[in-house]
Formats: sequence, structure tokens, C-alpha cells
Amino acid sequence: MKKLTRSQFTQISIMLFGLFFGAGNLIFPPFLGNQAGNHTMISLLAFSITAVLFPILGAIAVGKTEGLKNLSNRVGNVFAIVFTTAIYLSIGPGLGIPRAGSVPFEMAIAPYLPETLNLTIARLIYTFLFFSVALWICLKPTKLVSRVGKYLTPALLILITYMFVRVMSLQKGVAIAVGDYAKAPLVKGFLAGYDTMDAVAALNFGFVITLAIRRFGIEDKKQVTSYTAKAGIIAGTVLFVVYLMLSTIGMVTSSAFAGSENGAVVLAKAVELVFGKSGLVLLASIFTLACLTTCVGLISSGSEYFCSLFNNRLSYSAWVIVWTLFSFVMANFGLNNLLAFSVPLLTIIYPVALVLILLGVTNDFMKYSKYSYKFSAFFAVSLPLISVVSSTFKTSIPLLTKLESALPLSKQGLSWVLPSFAVVVLVELAIKLFLSSNVKVEDGVYLN
Repeated sequence: MKKLTRSQFTQISIMLFGLFFGAGNLIFPPFLGNQAGNHTMISLLAFSITAVLFPILGAIAVGKTEGLKNLSNRVGNVFAIVFTTAIYLSIGPGLGIPRAGSVPFEMAIAPYLPETLNLTIARLIYTFLFFSVALWICLKPTKLVSRVGKYLTPALLILITYMFVRVMSLQKGVAIAVGDYAKAPLVKGFLAGYDTMDAVAALNFGFVITLAIRRFGIEDKKQVTSYTAKAGIIAGTVLFVVYLMLSTIGMVTSSAFAGSENGAVVLAKAVELVFGKSGLVLLASIFTLACLTTCVGLISSGSEYFCSLFNNRLSYSAWVIVWTLFSFVMANFGLNNLLAFSVPLLTIIYPVALVLILLGVTNDFMKYSKYSYKFSAFFAVSLPLISVVSSTFKTSIPLLTKLESALPLSKQGLSWVLPSFAVVVLVELAIKLFLSSNVKVEDGVYLN
């Protein structure tokens, strides 16, 4: 039986980290440290549940089912197509890819350019180069592992580590936690990790990893799943270590940089103190590499999916070109419009993604019925939808809006949690207690 070499496995694991680690992953942890101050470590642990654990479980769940469509198909065929397409569009060309191209420029380059320079032209040049490199990498999927896992991501890790070591030489001052981090550091940390959107991205990247493993000649399904799980553990460990470094930077400078607007400001001030103006080149390089690796994963996974969805009427390469060109245009001229549409959509689909991840990774042990998938997905979609209609569109749905707002955790945007998982318990108990004599369990279970 063919096995991955140590080098191949390491590259795949590091590539998975690189796919996850984008602009938000770089910005949120130092801001967490800045705001949480003396509560940083406990907030970071909660942050890691949604920013590390769920993304890795998501990659494993998709790897086990050989694609997001197969996982979501356990709810139903129509749901599978709608949900999977919504995931790939919203986290890809609908938001993630254009934002990946524009954020490095806006956060780490634009604030330090001469006032006489035209920012529109500067952004156009930067994003053209950025997306040209992304296009070049994605057009050769067989080279994805070596280019991302062997070169780009290791370079990113070296730069982040170098920045951390140098910043730790500064005089340290840890402030008292402020805002929600002072009141409820665990809840705030959990929700901050939720905002990284990596659990949704994992449903894209899990398929990229399984394809990469298969391209090395690994065909056995159990072996592919095993390698995906092991790569996920390695990638998750690296993610946590990097988050620890970045949040520590925010924590030890929280007194000096109190009231910073975001994590990018915290990092910019820290590197400028250590390196002077030249430190901004280091920061721009880190932002660019972080966003480039994520962008490559989103373009590649989305192109693979749409190529399959339309039965290869457009080739993988054609889809790569379409998504890259579209994202280049949106990064320069339509990002605000995309945000207005995509953010509410992500708010709706994120909870059901978390539910599918948890059910998917535990399905081999619990053998859930199809009704558990259907009912839990119903609550995980409908309750966030009601909340979004109320909060974003200022529209109240008779009875339903009041019902949703009265549920536990509704103020935190988590009204779906208890109903979604309670219905799984009730359905499984009902099947075992009342239907075992009339319904064969095998008929109601989606096996992997």
C-alpha cells in the first residue's frame, strides 16, 4: 500500500494551515490581546474553539465524505446543491477572494503611501500583481502542494516568528480587559473566533486536501481520511501556536496601544517601534503571503466544484480564470457591494455549517438518521435567517421574530445552538424508543 513520504505529508499539513490563515486570522488575535489584556489567555482558548477546532473538524468531515456536496446531501439533494453553491460563492468570489486581494493593500500599504499618490491606481497595480500570482499557482493544481506548502507558507511562518521574537524585546505592559472581554471573556473569545469564518472555509479546503493526497497516488478511502485527519491536527497545532504569538503581541502592548481600532493597527505600531518605517515592509509581506495562500485555496476549491457541478462544460482552468478576473474587478470596484450581500448570507449559512461539521465527524459512531440531519439543519438555517431579517433588514416576522429573540443565547447571535442539537437528541431517542419495530435503522442512516 502506497504511503506519503514525510516530506509530502509535512507539505500537505503546512499547506492546510496556509489555506486557513488569511487576513482575518492575522488581524483578530492581536486585537483580542489588545482588548482582552489580562484575560487574553482564557479568551484565546475560547477563540480557538471556533477558529481552530471547528475548522479542522470541518476539513476532516469533508475529507471523510469526499466533498462538501456529499456531506450536505445527507440533508437532501436540493439542500446540498443550494447550500454547497452558496458556500463556494459567498466564501469565494462573493467575498473571500476579492477581500483577500484588497485587504493587504488597505491594511498594510495604503496608510503609508505618499498623499500625492493616486490610491486607486496603486490598488489596481497591487491587486493585478496579486491575482496574477494567484492565477499562476492555481492553473497548475498538481503544483499546489509544493508552491503553497513548500514555499509560500513556510516563508509566512518565518516572517511571523521573526516579527514575534523582535516585538517581544519591547517593554511589556498588560492592560486590564475592556468591553465584553472584561464582562464575559469566554463568550467574547468564542464569538471572535466565529468571525474568522474558517469553519465555512474548511468545507472548501477539506476537498482541496483530499485531492492533494490523491494526487500523490493514495487511493484507499480510509488512508485518505487518516492522512486528512493527521494533517488537520498538525495544521491546527500550528494555527494555535501562531494565534498564541499574535495575541501575545497584542497583550504585551495593550497598555501602550490602548484603544487601537483593530489588529492591523496593533501590529503596525508594534513593528514600527521595533524596526522603524522599514518594519512596514515586513508587515506588508506578511499580509500579502497570508492572503495569497488563502486566495489560492478558495480559487482552486471553487473551480473544482463548479467544474464538477456543470459536468466539465467549462474546464478547471477556465473556471480559475473566470473567478480570478471577477475577483480582481470586485477587489477594485465592487467590494462594498459584495460585503453588503455576502455578510448576511454568511451569517445564515455559518451555523448550519457548524452543525454539519459536528454531525459529519461523529456520524461513524452515532449513525444518525436522515431526520436528525434534516431537522437540525432546519433550525440552524431558519433561526439565523429570522435574526438576519430582523437585524439587517429591520423587518419583523409575526410571532417568529419574538420567538427567536426569546431563545437562549439569542442576544449573542447563537439562538440556533440549543434547538439544533436538542432536536438531534430527540429524533434519535424517538427512533430508538418508538420506531425500532417499524423502521429499519439502516434505512434512515447515511453511512459514509
